[in-house]
Amino acid sequence: MARFSDCLPPPSVLIFDWHGTLVDTHDAMFSAMEEMLPQLEDLGLVERLLPEDRCRTQDDARLVRYIRIFRRLHPRILAERRVSRTDIFNAIFGDDRDAKLVAHKAYNECYRKYFGQVKPFQPGAYEYLSAMKRMGIKLAVSTNRNREFLDKELLTVDEGRWANLFDATVCADDVTEYKPDPQVILKTLEKLDLPLDDRAWYVGDSYVDMLTANKAGVSGVFYNGANWESGRIDSWFSHRDAPAAILDSFEDLMDLLALLERRQPECFDMTPAEARPRPFPPPERPEPRIEADWHPAVVKLIRPAVVLFDWHATLVDTLDAMYHAVDDMLPEFSELGLTDRMMAPEDSKTPEDARLVAYVREFARLHPKVRADRKISRTDIFEVLFGEDQEAKQMAHKVFNRHYREHYGTVKAFEPRVRDVLEGLRKLDIQVGVITNRDREFFENELAAVEDTGWTELFDVDVCGDDTPLRKPHPDQLLLAIQKLDYPPDPSVWYVGDSTTDVISAKRAGLTSVFFNGAQWDLPWLNKIFPGTHKHPHKPDVVVNDFSEFWALVLACEEGPP
Repeated sequence: MARFSDCLPPPSVLIFDWHGTLVDTHDAMFSAMEEMLPQLEDLGLVERLLPEDRCRTQDDARLVRYIRIFRRLHPRILAERRVSRTDIFNAIFGDDRDAKLVAHKAYNECYRKYFGQVKPFQPGAYEYLSAMKRMGIKLAVSTNRNREFLDKELLTVDEGRWANLFDATVCADDVTEYKPDPQVILKTLEKLDLPLDDRAWYVGDSYVDMLTANKAGVSGVFYNGANWESGRIDSWFSHRDAPAAILDSFEDLMDLLALLERRQPECFDMTPAEARPRPFPPPERPEPRIEADWHPAVVKLIRPAVVLFDWHATLVDTLDAMYHAVDDMLPEFSELGLTDRMMAPEDSKTPEDARLVAYVREFARLHPKVRADRKISRTDIFEVLFGEDQEAKQMAHKVFNRHYREHYGTVKAFEPRVRDVLEGLRKLDIQVGVITNRDREFFENELAAVEDTGWTELFDVDVCGDDTPLRKPHPDQLLLAIQKLDYPPDPSVWYVGDSTTDVISAKRAGLTSVFFNGAQWDLPWLNKIFPGTHKHPHKPDVVVNDFSEFWALVLACEEGPP
């Protein structure tokens, strides 16, 4: 996609941005941003977020809205890993200089915990830079990084080979304003005793970098190491502030210099052909780390009129009692004929399921990893062991209940503010219910015991495992609850649960499935348990990791679609 202006002169100096252009410090930057954003309220910056209708692009408006609600980075930013903290602050605060200064200061405090790991953004960056220096081109860095970070990273990258590579470096704390103010470029030219003209090139990877170059009156060269689509880059710039060149790699930069040398050889001490290193591959885009389609920021949901919750491991925690009861019942499987009715390991959905089946067959106990992780419900265990054998699962539930009577009684809210969320839903005129595979004797005892006061008054409906002929993952319990509320089964009814069983039952009932990832499963595991195959087609409509994220999702729907 390399392109450039025909009137671009040969450079006297190449001034580079640092992060995202010369080096990759993405993980540290995003870690610091994610730690800093929850501080926005304490910093007085929430009310200073740019109104969405004043944002430069729709992406910026979505980012502002997301940060206002969640105090986290939008998942597409985390997935693409293409933008800098300066881009983020300019997107969310616009021209509010004071707000950006406060944000940068808070970010730097967080960044101190993470910086130090740095690598060249592109293989061969040192070799290309050395070649340009041999050609008689001065090299410099102008960055919004603080001096303490840049100096350490210069000594760290490529085992310290870059320490003496640059003729000048200017950092944010060397001037009074951050980019896009042009001070960092002007200060660099002052240090080098070079004139302010278009023979000074500023090479950077962002819209902010090109805006800075334009304000300084130098040639802006957009380094597209993040592989932005050409149409997207074009959408950022007007004709007036468009970059003088767009290059995908350092190899493209050498090609451009070679072309200019042929036109004006007197501007170079050595020809690019003489100085040029062997070609190195262009930078590769990082693998996305978030499944955006499942994230609250990108899904389109109907505002809920009814929210139904699973009980155990969603609203409350009774994990130890459940695992004790399951371990107590498993030795009875052989006598009851249930061992012979287990699925063959090779028919299991995942290798982990296969290991669980094989372990239970051999030892009549839960696999120790299952008990150590405490992430799977008894219903999911029975689904893994017996698949579609309804009779076997009903027998297993009955045996479980007998043993559960010896252990249940301790129950606590899964998160400290669960009650606040339930009360908040009711204030929004949303009906609230509980669907659980627990028998009623256990559920009513636990409902009355939670938080020492009970949550009986918080629910408009509840349906237990012994209220219907079939338990989850069949939709009978959900459909009965909706019937009791005199409401139709449609996507305005949300079912929130922590297991594959909950997702399957919601989708079979025609409801919106909200997967509550309280167990903090990572993306590879979520893709395993919800593969979306013909045999296992059911996937959640959205994944939330905690109740604050769930609450923000509900409020987002209150405000309308993004």
